[in-house]
Amino acid sequence: MNDSPHIDHAQLQWDDDGQPVSSVFGDVYFSRANGLEETRHVFLQHNQLTERWHQLNTGEHFTIAETGFGSGLNFLAAWQLWLIAAPADAQLHFVSVEKFPLTKTDLQRALALWPELGEFTAQLIDAYPVFVGTGFHRLSFMDGRIKLTLIINDAATGFAQLLATPHPAFANHCATIDAWFLDGFAPSKNPQMWSDELFTAIRQLSHAGTTAATFSAAAIVKQGLKFAGFNIQKVPGFGRKREMVKAFMEQEPIVDHQDSLQTRSYSPYPVPWTIDAAATTPAEKHALIIGGGLAGCTSARTLAERGWKITLVERHAELAQEASGNPQGVLYAKLSPKSEAQAEFNLHALQFAQQFYCSRWSDIGEQCGVLQLAHCESERQLHTQLRGKFSSADELVQFVDAAQATAVAGVPLSLNALYFPKAGWINPRKLCESLTNHSAINVVVDCSALILEWDGDNWQINNNPGLRAPVVVIANATDAKSFAITQHLPIKSIRGQITYLPKTAASGSLKTLICSEGYIGPAVGGLHCTGATFNLKDDTRELRAEDHRTNLENLRVPLPELLAEWEELAVENLQGRVAFRCTLPDYLPLVGAVPDEQPMLEEFAPLRKNSRAAIHKTGSYHKGLFINIGHGSRGLAYTPLCAELLAAHINQEVLPLPRELANALNPARFLIRDLIKNKR
Repeated sequence: MNDSPHIDHAQLQWDDDGQPVSSVFGDVYFSRANGLEETRHVFLQHNQLTERWHQLNTGEHFTIAETGFGSGLNFLAAWQLWLIAAPADAQLHFVSVEKFPLTKTDLQRALALWPELGEFTAQLIDAYPVFVGTGFHRLSFMDGRIKLTLIINDAATGFAQLLATPHPAFANHCATIDAWFLDGFAPSKNPQMWSDELFTAIRQLSHAGTTAATFSAAAIVKQGLKFAGFNIQKVPGFGRKREMVKAFMEQEPIVDHQDSLQTRSYSPYPVPWTIDAAATTPAEKHALIIGGGLAGCTSARTLAERGWKITLVERHAELAQEASGNPQGVLYAKLSPKSEAQAEFNLHALQFAQQFYCSRWSDIGEQCGVLQLAHCESERQLHTQLRGKFSSADELVQFVDAAQATAVAGVPLSLNALYFPKAGWINPRKLCESLTNHSAINVVVDCSALILEWDGDNWQINNNPGLRAPVVVIANATDAKSFAITQHLPIKSIRGQITYLPKTAASGSLKTLICSEGYIGPAVGGLHCTGATFNLKDDTRELRAEDHRTNLENLRVPLPELLAEWEELAVENLQGRVAFRCTLPDYLPLVGAVPDEQPMLEEFAPLRKNSRAAIHKTGSYHKGLFINIGHGSRGLAYTPLCAELLAAHINQEVLPLPRELANALNPARFLIRDLIKNKR
């Protein structure tokens, strides 16, 4: 993975009119005459957005990309116009790259200049994320009708992460941009942004019909747009500005096929196995989802909000009966000072999940915070290492001493901790019921999906014509192994047992979740939920006294006073629950199209001898067949972002993750690794 360097917030000065000015670049964020009217003139009018949005079809999405998020004024103005001009069930995707984001305080002060945007400003400020290094932040508004992907990076690098691959012959196998807002500081103030690399990415991300508009008429901008394949036109600028530029791409951009590389025995670019060149979005937006746990229900909701008709198939009589069936789950993720795939995914997933649940807490659980205790030497070292990366991210995580942890928890604690103030506990069954409470979702229970077949146009379950659709999502955890088409996936099952402990006079004061070797939450219905064990290669479904003892013993270090009362209980009489986590060897989920095993093995066979082989073929994937499994013990944190990623793949939208990180979740990764290791 790429490094996630420290991010510097914008350094601002405020002029006599209360408008922000960059201290670093010595430039204004918007016109002193009227920033909102400037946005409407330059970007909305000269991208012909009103006219284009009136012409959108039902359920379509439109994507805008912007250089320089700044105060978010352009985004809010586009949002406001979208509600006026676009169909009610269409979606606006707004992608913006920002190297120096404003702090939330500065953002609020800057946007206070535009009270007419107040209803939109309030929602943006509430959702405005904590920035920890470079990365993607997907924000969703109005039940998914408006989506903002805020990329913290320099412009060229940020937009390059939207491409399918760095390989120039295949880079454009990705979602494309419909309109460009080329904003940011003037080329004379910030020439580094207006680079050849930026305009190369703009060319690769555009299509015939893409438009662009910019306040600048500088030569470097006009030349860059011409290089990118746009026809440009100078038009009157806003206010005192004499000229600006608007642009239109008449033809599809020319793809560099790199014919000179065909004779090489190795490729300087990644092998394009991750690309599904044949992927299309079906005309009929109907999907079957197999599995009624967290993965299936989040996938169902995320697609339903995009206008899909969903049939959710569950083999039990009710939703969330397997690993998603525990009464109290923890929203948490393991932070890391590293920038490897799992660490980066954990951070992206946690931040996305916290936003996903923010409007749902009253129905599904309690946002009571989570304490992760430094219960052993390795954890103490980890907390020390995390300070350099997270010390200024108090809205996400706080470093608290034992006294502060005691005050948060309401019970005596002797250890320092990480405190996640926006996390908490969730009842997965209630969550699944809430997510599937949507007019486009039909839940079919008591239906085991035993046979999955493709008839050339649709997938069908159990030869049942009523269970037939062009898209299927396999979200049934370890049961995915029951289908011949996914038997090659290295799915693992890990047994876990939780224990229910009666509330006591002392334990009733516990008011937050505590995580150490295990976890324990506040009492609900007179019981605390604690656990869970990790039993590898164990398929026993019965409760075991020794596992209750393990769960109790895991409370000895963090909560010795509470444990003293519970140790008097007869463990043989304790109640609990057994479930089986679904994981993969690298402990990352599987999210995306299901690979077609034999063609993949044949087409990428040269990798057995050369891991950098110059293979000029894309991957082979089953049409319309997707999977979303392998969330382990972090389903509450992982499944919202995984569902969003899955929906973006299916709907051919801009992804909510950097391409490299999305590739780390690709279901074909194990086939490719086995080829490279000569195991297949």
